[in-house]
Formats: sequence, C-alpha cells, structure tokens
Amino acid sequence: MRDLDKLALALPGVTKEVSADGRPTYSAHGKYFCFHRTQRPDAVDADTGARLDDVFVFRVEGSDVKELLLADDRGVYFTTPHWNGYPAVLVRIPSLALIDRDELRDLVVDAWLTRAHKREAKAWLAEYEPPETAR
Repeated sequence: MRDLDKLALALPGVTKEVSADGRPTYSAHGKYFCFHRTQRPDAVDADTGARLDDVFVFRVEGSDVKELLLADDRGVYFTTPHWNGYPAVLVRIPSLALIDRDELRDLVVDAWLTRAHKREAKAWLAEYEPPETAR
C-alpha cells in the first residue's frame, strides 16, 4: 500500500482523500481512478461468507483490458456482478504482494490515464514513458 500511495501521488493532478475509517481514494481532477472499497454484499469470503473489507478498485481503459487482467493465472484480479459492464478490476489488498512494483506502477498509471486530462497525460507520457512502451 505504501508503494501504491507513492506511485499515485507522484502523478500530476492527483489528490488523495481518506475516509474516517482510513480507506484511501485517489482522484485526478475530482474523478477517482482507484480506491479502497467499503464492505459490500457482492464481495464475500468464499469460506466464511463475511464481506471483504480489503478490496481495492482500479479503473481500466475498457472491457478488453479488464478481461485480460481477469484472465491472469495468478488470480490477483477479480470482479463481481456489481462491476459487470464497468471498466474496473478489483484486487484484494494482500494480493498486491503478488505483483511486482513495475506491474503495480503500470496498474496505477493506467488507472490514472482513464481520468487525467489529455494534455496532462500526453505531457507526462512524453517525459516518463519510453516511446516503445508509451500507452
């Protein structure tokens, strides 16, 4: 979570809000791109039936990207019926340990790009992304 916080806050125009119970939400120009979700009835522990309180949501570019992430063999990314048709994937916070810092960076940057202003995103990509991997 510390890496996620540093990566998100290093991007232009990002603000962080923290709820009363400590759940962060990262926004670009008032539009969230990733956040720690509250407990919901659609995300429950398979063994106990208890609502999950460790779910982080990341916006993605579209349904094709979402499906690609959901197909990952590690089982890091998931969704629930509540998120059907919405460009976002869910990750349990302990599962963040299964992805390396570069993948986490890509996940955060890609989520930010869904909300960043076009000029701002273009300028940031020109400065920080090598041409062959620019999104």
